[in-house]
Amino acid sequence: MTIDLSDYNNYFNALLKGDRHTCIEIIDELWAQKVPLQVIYEDVLKKALYQVGELWEENKISVATEHLASAISETILNNLFLKLNVLYSSEKKILAGCVENEHHQIGIKMICDMFEANGYQTFFLGANTPKNDFMELARQINPDIFALSVSVFFHIPDLVKMIETIRNEFPETPILVGGQGFRHGGKENLLQFDNLTFMEDTLAIENYINQLAHE
Repeated sequence: MTIDLSDYNNYFNALLKGDRHTCIEIIDELWAQKVPLQVIYEDVLKKALYQVGELWEENKISVATEHLASAISETILNNLFLKLNVLYSSEKKILAGCVENEHHQIGIKMICDMFEANGYQTFFLGANTPKNDFMELARQINPDIFALSVSVFFHIPDLVKMIETIRNEFPETPILVGGQGFRHGGKENLLQFDNLTFMEDTLAIENYINQLAHE
């Protein structure tokens, strides 16, 4: 299923204007039309945020506009989550967060919500997660999967340090990595790690979850 271009354009224009109510109405209508969660994430929310980020990088919009778009997007994510009616069907746990100095948490929240929609127990630590605190919780819950996000290319070295720290204590636990920060390269930094999967988009996450369900 695909999103009508007019729906996306209406959403994006409302997002730039800071029109939260119109954005929510458009997403609610897509949900009522049985558009899959992954499609809404990928073809509307993520696409719009990437476009907002590009406009900000080109100095075509202000930091205030970018922050407002992020706040509206998080509100929509929270609203969608309430519609999922999650029933935990798995004892498996995923621990997710952004690396230190990374303040964009929407992408990793989408990932958590997709896992939770499929019955996983999720532990979402959000933006700028201190490495020591992240690892302390990891020791407490012993997650089955780690997920890390980086939205800024220059934070990839922080990501590598985080992965090294995880691998020292959890050498076999799968790690999922993704984020807008890899648009300009950096994937080669991940090749040194075993049992690590780069997730290009939310469709890749959906396929990964489905694969786990059949193992």
